[in-house]
Amino acid sequence: MRIRETAHRNLALKLSLGLLLASTAVASLATDPATLTWHKLSTTFSPRAAFASAYDPVSRLTVIFGGSYQGNLLDETWVFDGKIWSHLVTIVHPPARATASMAYDKATHKIVLFGGVSSSAILNDTWLWDGATKTWSQAEPNTVPPPEVGPMLFPDPIASHVDMYGGFGGRFYSRSTWTWTGSDWKELHPVNSPYPRNYGVAVLDPIRKNVVVFGGLSDIWITGNTWTWDGHDWTEQNPTTQPPTLYHTTGAFDPQLKKAIVFGGGSGGVDQNTTWAWDGANWTQLSFSAGPSPREEQGTVWDAASNQFLLFGGANVVGTTVKRYLTDTWILKLQ
Repeated sequence: MRIRETAHRNLALKLSLGLLLASTAVASLATDPATLTWHKLSTTFSPRAAFASAYDPVSRLTVIFGGSYQGNLLDETWVFDGKIWSHLVTIVHPPARATASMAYDKATHKIVLFGGVSSSAILNDTWLWDGATKTWSQAEPNTVPPPEVGPMLFPDPIASHVDMYGGFGGRFYSRSTWTWTGSDWKELHPVNSPYPRNYGVAVLDPIRKNVVVFGGLSDIWITGNTWTWDGHDWTEQNPTTQPPTLYHTTGAFDPQLKKAIVFGGGSGGVDQNTTWAWDGANWTQLSFSAGPSPREEQGTVWDAASNQFLLFGGANVVGTTVKRYLTDTWILKLQ
């Protein structure tokens, strides 16, 4: 079962939240697009979509957790070392879930995972991945954000902690902003906030020291808009060009291109195979002769160990039906 634009609210209210898929759409390049190509790697991992993913600089591995496959929720941890994917078996790990989000916390040197859905409930537990020991542990914060489907977690552009924005709690979409202190969650109260949404894309831009947010699903709000977070307040941007409204999207910052890069995502019930780039002021669509197939709910990271932008997994959805789960891995290469 899936949460789509037309059925998202009713399905969440019933908590029949098994399958949900995400990808991304965002970015803009400071180099000639003709010098960029998508290149498919030979490595694959177990098919899934709607998983959480992040790059861990401690272990120098890309880490993914959970997701869904053919109606089943997963509790597996997979890691990518720059060349191949490996299933990492851990004694302790988060319960099976889809649509969670996670990001690396520089202050504690751990990845923070929050939320998502189990087979019976929307979740608000917090888990920590320790790359030094390759283990999971459950955090026990005194303050806990509400349960959220598809929240957006990202490194704070000023502090060293992880921030969180948005999500869907079963009745309402959120516009709240939270920060992880290392041991507890603290709700922030910026003067301005983006319109409520979940499943948008959120990418830290370390050069411009802000986080760019675009797209997502909402109720009566329009999500085809671009916002930036400077660690204190949100600001709506007014680019001359924007992607179509996208949901189930993810993205990552490419330091070689100095842009946020995004591929695919759903738009109006149709999965996309477009690549977009955000340069801090405007969106640009990049054209390629070949590349990844249309998809949503995939993962994207900048793999600092191998110095490459990675795109992996997800699913191709037609209407409300999953057509194909994907196991492929792609890199965006400068020629």
